[in-house]
Amino acid sequence: MNSKLRTHPEYQYLDLMQEVLDTGIRKVDRGTDIGLISLFGRQTRYDLSKGFPLLTTKKVYWKGVLHELYWFMSGQTNIKYLVDNNVHIWDDYPYKIYAGKFKSQKTNAKSQILTKEEFVQRIKDDGKFAKKWGNLPRIYGEMWRHWPTRSGRTVDQLKWVLQEVKDDPDAKNLIVTSWNPEYLYTMATLKDASRFPICHNMYQISNRNGKLSLQLYQRSADLFLGVPFNIASYSLLTIVLAQILGLEPGEFVHTFGDVHIYENHIPQVKEQLARKPRPFPKVTIDPSVKRLEDFTPDKVILEDYDPHPMMKAELTVAGGLYDPATGRMAA
Repeated sequence: MNSKLRTHPEYQYLDLMQEVLDTGIRKVDRGTDIGLISLFGRQTRYDLSKGFPLLTTKKVYWKGVLHELYWFMSGQTNIKYLVDNNVHIWDDYPYKIYAGKFKSQKTNAKSQILTKEEFVQRIKDDGKFAKKWGNLPRIYGEMWRHWPTRSGRTVDQLKWVLQEVKDDPDAKNLIVTSWNPEYLYTMATLKDASRFPICHNMYQISNRNGKLSLQLYQRSADLFLGVPFNIASYSLLTIVLAQILGLEPGEFVHTFGDVHIYENHIPQVKEQLARKPRPFPKVTIDPSVKRLEDFTPDKVILEDYDPHPMMKAELTVAGGLYDPATGRMAA
């Protein structure tokens, strides 16, 4: 292929998918028994001054990116906000918890379990039901904006890093983390354990000569379905934070732990690898966004996005609290 064409930054992503296919090892996801092909320890980088890295070899669900990021940044944890905006990327996890609670009962309550579609409609229509079943505590929004402490107070990590970089432009401690062992996996008590796996678990920002860069560490990365979303989301976060701080956007650096392709996604991956990237689009933020509280999805403008057609694949609802008695994740 022409070397000039290979300079397109999207080839970092495509080449990583090819490397997984060529050299990855096979693993099996505990709790679902779905096979995947995996590499460990990789990194890609995107210069945000040269276009917004919304992948073009398949259409990325931009509305979902926008609303999910706002959901995180505003500290929310209940999927009702997303459902009300017709974004359904988080429906599976609360439904899994809901259905698991009923299936564990030995009464005729099992016959009353709502289908996933009925469950989502109830979340939309019934505020009390949504409050009971739509919440996913101790996930990204809560941990970014309301980190729980032993004294009962909460820490707004996102607001803190913004203030810290204003106070000390050369700061090296500007980290927001979602990884709290108190609530994760078998480190947690059964009562406290989160049923949702924290995947993109830590990011750090840095002022580099008037440009704001952000590095994400993602301990587990579904390369076909999740990573395109993650690239767009954290690149947009970088741009929004840069504007709030009066800086220019710098780089989005994406560092991976376990990066993998699920075996049931391989046909779609091969089809995507046959496509050639198109020019990246542009993103601008309304100048009225000067504080965290000013940011809402309608303040973002995406221009010149011309991707290849969307490609669908089944989401693997993996991770969480493993129950050795059943060989599945606990409800």
